[in-house]
This record gives sequence, C-alpha cells and structure tokens, in this order.
Amino acid sequence: MTDLLLIAYIFLIAGIIAVPIATKLGLGSVLGYLLAGIAISPLLTTLNVDVIAIQHFAEFGVVMMLFIVGLELEPKTLWSMRKQLIGLGGGQVLLTSAAFTALAMMLDHPWQTALTIGLILSLSSTAIVLQTLSERGLLKSDGGQASFSVLLTQDIAVIPMLAFIPLLALPELATGITSTSNNSHTGLSLVAGLESWQAALVTLGMIALVVFGGSHLTAPLFRFVAQARLRELFTATALFFVIGIALMMSLVGLSPALGTFLAGVVLANSPYKHELESNIDPFKGLLLGLFFITVGASINFQLLTDNLATILLLTAILILTKTAALLMLGRLFGLKGAALWLLALGLAQAGEFGFVLLSYSVGNHVLPSALADQLLLVVTLSMLLSPVLYIVYQRFIAPRYIGEQAHREETFPEDSHVIIAGSGRVGGVVDLILKAGGFNTTVIDYNYKQLDRLERVGIRNFFGDATRPDLLSAAGIDNAKLLVVTLDDAEQITKLVRYAMQNYPHLHVVARAVDRHHVYDLWAYGCRDIIRETYDSSLRMGRSAFEALGIEQQKAQELVNIFSEFDKEMLRLAADAYEIGVPFEENHAYIDCISKLLNEKEPEIKQRMRDICERAASSSKQ
Repeated sequence: MTDLLLIAYIFLIAGIIAVPIATKLGLGSVLGYLLAGIAISPLLTTLNVDVIAIQHFAEFGVVMMLFIVGLELEPKTLWSMRKQLIGLGGGQVLLTSAAFTALAMMLDHPWQTALTIGLILSLSSTAIVLQTLSERGLLKSDGGQASFSVLLTQDIAVIPMLAFIPLLALPELATGITSTSNNSHTGLSLVAGLESWQAALVTLGMIALVVFGGSHLTAPLFRFVAQARLRELFTATALFFVIGIALMMSLVGLSPALGTFLAGVVLANSPYKHELESNIDPFKGLLLGLFFITVGASINFQLLTDNLATILLLTAILILTKTAALLMLGRLFGLKGAALWLLALGLAQAGEFGFVLLSYSVGNHVLPSALADQLLLVVTLSMLLSPVLYIVYQRFIAPRYIGEQAHREETFPEDSHVIIAGSGRVGGVVDLILKAGGFNTTVIDYNYKQLDRLERVGIRNFFGDATRPDLLSAAGIDNAKLLVVTLDDAEQITKLVRYAMQNYPHLHVVARAVDRHHVYDLWAYGCRDIIRETYDSSLRMGRSAFEALGIEQQKAQELVNIFSEFDKEMLRLAADAYEIGVPFEENHAYIDCISKLLNEKEPEIKQRMRDICERAASSSKQ
C-alpha cells in the first residue's frame, strides 16, 4: 500500500509542478506532462516502477476522450464528414504508409517488415492532438475539424491492421522464440478459435448491442439510479457504461476507443448526454495527463544516447514526410492557409497506438526486437516534439497568414464604423440587425466554412483572428465608433476587450459575457456595455412562467423589470469587491459584499414583487 501511495504521489506532484509552469510559458499542458515524465524517470527507475503497465492503464483516457467527442457529434454531422473521413483520412493512411514502406525497403528491410513500419508510423496521436486543439480553441476551426476526421479514420484503421499484421510474420524471427512470446496478447475473447465468418457475425452482433443499448437502455438505467439521489452513483453509472462498452469491444478484438466513440455518437441526442460528459470528463483529464507522463518517463535514454544520430534522423524523416503528405492532401480537399498548416503540423507525429502495434508486431514475429526498440524511441520523440510544432504554428505560421489577409488593401470597407468580432450564432444576428438598420459592418471570424456559407447567400465577412492588433488596425479600428465582441471563448473575449479599452478610449465596446463572473472581468477592464449571453432569454422565460401562473403580461413584465433592476444594481455594487483571477471561495471581500447586499436589498425587492402578485391575484378574482 505504501509503495502504491508513493508512486501516485510522485506522479501527482510532477504534474502539479510541471503543467502550470509549462502553461504559463505558453507551452501547453501536454508538453508539461511530457516534461514531468522525463523529470521523474530516474526516480521511477530507482523504484523499479513498471511504467509501461501504468501506460496501458492510462490509455483508457483516450477511450474516454473519444466517448466525449462522440457525444458532441450527431449522426447526421458524422455523415456530413464522410468525404473527409474517407478521402482525407483514408488518403493520409494510404499515402503515408506507402511512403514509409518505400523508405524502409530502401534501408534493406524485408517488405513485410517495411509494410508494418509504414502502417504503424502512419498513425498520429489522438490524445495529444485532440487535447491540444481543445486547449487552444482550435477544434471547431477548419483545420481542427479536418484533423479530427483524419484521427477518427486512423482509429478505425487500427482494426484491420491488427488483423493484417500477423499475416506478415517472418519465419526467421520465429526461430528460437517460445510460445510465451505472445502472452501479453492473450486474454478473454469471444472470437478466438472461430471461423472468420463466425467471428464477423459475433463482432457485428456486439456492435449492434452497443448501438441498441445506447439508444434504449441508457434512459431506464439513469432513471433507476436517479431514485437514490446520490451524485456518486451517477458517476459510477457513467464509468460503468464506458468501461462496459470498452470491454465488449475488447472481447471481439475491436478498438475500445472506436466502440466508445460509436456509443457517444448514438447518445449525442440523449437527454443524459451532459450528465455523462460531466461525470466522465474529470477521469478523462487525469488519465490523459498520466498517459503523457508515462510517455515521457518511458524514454530509454541509454538507447537514445547510443543511437542519437539515427533516432533524430528517423524522427525528422517521420515528421517531414507526414507534414508533406498532409499538406498535399489538405490542399486537394480544399484547405488553405493557416488551416492547412494546422492539419499538417498537428498530425506530423506518431501515435499512442504505435506502442501497442510495435509490441504486437514483435510478438507476431514481424519486427525484430532491436528495431522495435528504436522505433519506440522515434514514436516517443515525435510525440514529445508535437507540442513544439503547435507552438511554431501559433507563433510563426498562423500570424503570417492572418497578417497577409489583414494587409490586403481591398479586404476591408472604408465606410464601415462598426467592427463585429465573431460571426457565429450571436454575432451573425447582431450583424443582420445592424445591416437592416442601414449600418455597414466589418465582421471578422477565423472559420473558413462559416465565411463560405455566408458568402453563398450574399453576406461577406472577413477571415482572421480578431484579437490580433494588426488585423484590428487593418479593419479600421482607429476610425471605428463601435466594437461588438461576440466571440465564443471567454478568454478571447476578455483579451480583445482589454486591448480595445486600453488602446482606443474613444471606442464604444459592446461585449458578450458567458456568465456573471465574466461580467466582472470585463467590467474591471473598463467595459460598461456587457451583455450576458443567456440573461435576456432567461428574463423572457421568467416572464412566461409568471404568465403561465395566471399573471397578466403587463404585470409579469413589471415583475421581471424589478428583478432585472435589482440584479444589475447588485452587479454594479459587487464589481468593486471582485478580484480578477481569485476563485470565488477565496474572494472573501466579494462574498461579504454579496451577503451584505442580499441582506439589505433582497427583502425589499421580494416585498415589492409579492405586492404586485397579490394585486394581480385579487384583480383576477374580481
């Protein structure tokens, strides 16, 4: 027990120290976890810790991540991605596999070994790419969606690879190897010893069971658990659901990650979708962090030192080859500029399935152990360099493309005095309202597909990152009268508002706030026209609720107006006590201020609203 606690403590303290430092330096959490693993590697070696065994356990974080990704995708959305899944994703696997196979054969490896190397290195890291894209707010961008399509295709491709690789076995590698070499791959299986058609039927039946269970059994199960009114039971049920699906897929030799992704898609329209996501997400984050730490800790530095030049050269060839292939395919499928480079650099590394397939290939006598050990280092090193490639993209490549777009003189109209940052579900409506009123607007958004869709109906917007000063300057912010900030990400909204308020005091800024605490942040930076994104709709729902309870519309609106005045006054008075960046529970001055205001103001407001309700009730009786 003591040994287990010590190991857990080492992993936790390494992550707690390394990740905040890496994030503060702009390196991202993934690189922080990888560096944490490298730092504790000597200590784990001294304690004889089986890092690989921990890594296999932590890989379940990838399974959970794909389940959550599936929850965000409705089947019709997945169907709309079929061209990218089959064309871009399938093309990437085939093209990079062929390229690496040819390179391996040039190095005098047998074609069976060369093909296996090509298949393994064609895969990218689902864990690193999705985690990094989500952290940087790029998952919904064109490059992010293309990257997701390729990753999903790769995860599906692992299944036929597992079936195909044993057929490439080399007799000379099997010589002298006992039957125990495959022990790591034995275990419970429902398809072992079956004919191929029987195994196919069992596999299809298991997939059908996952789809049926997700569609029809989830709701009754959650309703039953809800009777206990215990939060921990919901968490246990969510884990039971995900682990059960992963087990079912493993029993028929399929990828657990693919199975849970499929279940997530099935549940995308379920009323329990958000409950499942909120319960799984903390475990997913911890396990992914543990996985990245084990990747860093598993580096064999002795082998790396002995073969440093070879490993570095192979890693460089891997990254350059995959980058070139993705640039070619991305352009063929309509990606351009920053989105194209995001796809190419983001997927240039090898993936976590490489660890599984390398061990699997050695056990099935396809790869010699010495070669597999070197390739293991190449896979690990490429994953270690992946966050660095994202930094190169964000700091050097993306600004160049956005800068080129910004400095084209014909891009922005000269007669517009209104800039709208974001053309999504909020900014798009604001734009239509202002244009209907006769005002010219300049709308900036970084989503190519959104801009293309709008252009087809005659609405012209402009590509770019609205938080960049050079783009704002090119858009005419010096002469603008109004800046409307409707971006989706709270951090990006705050960044843009702070810059605009500090550098353009003449400018009126209308900002979208995601919640009450975000209002305080924007208020602290000088913005006084702040719209909470769900506030007005909530007031309208409250008015409708009063009307449904028998209060006439005019009185219901009066009640809502009283509450709104009280809420806005509370916001203004509490804003001075709010400290940016301090968690609510630690912001004692703010908590005291809220408590005092509620004690002083709330009884009066409640009494006023009750008087109106009583008058309305008495008038209805008369």
